[in-house]
Amino acid sequence: VWRLFTEGKCSEIVDAIITDSLHLSEALRSIHVGLLCVQLCPDDRPNMSSVVLMLSSESALPQPNMPGFFTSKSMVGDSSSSSSYKQYTNNGMTLSVMSAR
Repeated sequence: VWRLFTEGKCSEIVDAIITDSLHLSEALRSIHVGLLCVQLCPDDRPNMSSVVLMLSSESALPQPNMPGFFTSKSMVGDSSSSSSYKQYTNNGMTLSVMSAR
C-alpha cells in the first residue's frame, strides 16, 4: 500500500467493483487516513477525533511519512513472476503475554 501510495498508484489497491468516482475518492481518502494512522513516529499519527474529522470532511490531508511496519520486495533473478521476489524487512516485533497466577 505504501509503495503504491508514494508512486501515485493508490487506485490499484481499490476493488475494481468500485467504479463510481465518489466511492473511489472515499476509498482513496480512507487509505490516505489509514497511512497517517500507522506512521513510524507515534507523535506524527492523528488522534481519533482528527481521524473522524478527516474522514467526514473534504479538507486537505497532510502527506504521511513512512509507516512503522513496511515490507518491501526486491527482485531476485531476471524472471518477473511473483516467485522471483524476495521479501525482506528491517522491522522486528516482540510480543509478551502476561497471565495471572
